[in-house]
Amino acid sequence: MKSKTFPTIALALALGLGGCAALPGGGPAPLDTFELSAPQVAAQRHSRRQILIAEPAALKALDGQNIVIKTGARAIQYLKGAQWADRLPLIVQARLAQTFQNAGSFAGVGKPGEGLAIDYQVISEIRSFEIRADQGERAEVEIFVRLLNDRNGEVRAARSFSANAPVAGSGNKAYVDALDAAFGKAAADIVRWTDSVI
Repeated sequence: MKSKTFPTIALALALGLGGCAALPGGGPAPLDTFELSAPQVAAQRHSRRQILIAEPAALKALDGQNIVIKTGARAIQYLKGAQWADRLPLIVQARLAQTFQNAGSFAGVGKPGEGLAIDYQVISEIRSFEIRADQGERAEVEIFVRLLNDRNGEVRAARSFSANAPVAGSGNKAYVDALDAAFGKAAADIVRWTDSVI
């Protein structure tokens, strides 16, 4: 019983008490603010093509700075006392671009407004980016990706990428570390797949 109930209690505390502390002056405590990291991926080949990483689409629950906790099939809450450093789609976009740049597979990798002569766009949608409290406390990330030929508007390929990682420990950092690990797996898979397709 203890091994099953402790993670639930820890999550309840994170959801319910994380924002309760106050500063001596009476104001609310500052939120824990988190980023994502960009994994290192070895280049499979080197292409002269240039790609653009568009801002991912996302439903409203994921299109902000709140960190999502899924407590049931159709129920969500937000992690108390914690936030992303920017809107989640912008962070995912930046770290995806950085992952592509780390790999060095393409001649150019950029975001809109950076002036590249683009061959392909990486169009994505964040379908899940959450802690699954209803499934043993694990992080779950799903990103759907389309590769769009910028010259003729045709979709070269499309695929969904899913990854998960267990939550190790308790507290806001443990939950975000799990999300970061799951995102890292998905981002690396996206880069390898794109590299193989175009």
